[in-house]
Amino acid sequence: MQEVQGGQTAGTDGGQSVLGSGTGARGVAGPCRIATAERRTKETCLEVSVNLDGAGVADISTGLPFFDHMLSALCRHSGIDLRLRASGDLEVDAHHTVEDTGLAIGEAIGGALGGKLGIRRFASIALPLDEALIEVALDVSGRPFLEYGITLPHDVLALGDPPFDPQLAEEFWRAFTTAAMVTMHVRMISGKNTHHVLEASFKAVARCLADAVRVEGVAVPSTKGVI
Repeated sequence: MQEVQGGQTAGTDGGQSVLGSGTGARGVAGPCRIATAERRTKETCLEVSVNLDGAGVADISTGLPFFDHMLSALCRHSGIDLRLRASGDLEVDAHHTVEDTGLAIGEAIGGALGGKLGIRRFASIALPLDEALIEVALDVSGRPFLEYGITLPHDVLALGDPPFDPQLAEEFWRAFTTAAMVTMHVRMISGKNTHHVLEASFKAVARCLADAVRVEGVAVPSTKGVI
């Protein structure tokens, strides 16, 4: 693995992923908060680039149209630009592609945040989509944790073609929180339609990301002095 932060490069063992990053903030003078990440395994191949201070532009291809739709909503409502190219063993199922996408996006966003100087850090929202109401709370804490309180019937139908198993949304967010080093709680207050429930959850996380990564000061938002 090779990591680039603030113009300095450091190498680590592994050779499966590459991360490059810079720092900056929407509306604040300074370098852009942009990062790239790559992930290659025997099951998947991914290339990701993010701009935390973008305009919500999505250029996404995972081979899973419903998943692409959810990730596009994540971009639009967070204001984060995302370019993603993912290929995986969809002939087996979508699990590896979805999980590794979460790891790659999380790694890129974590890298783009750099030292997290001045970020708001905390955010929460209750977001409706018709009958579905999803509550999300997010802390850019440096401690990966996911509490996922969305329960769907085990026999719920997959969405899209190739199919996206709705249960995989939890695997995506677990991988994302692990790689991005954030704490996140996702809870379904109400909901019947699977599409509505999942879309509301992606939009709710997006709004929390937009708020939490916003720069509103100059110091690291922690009494420890580091996140």
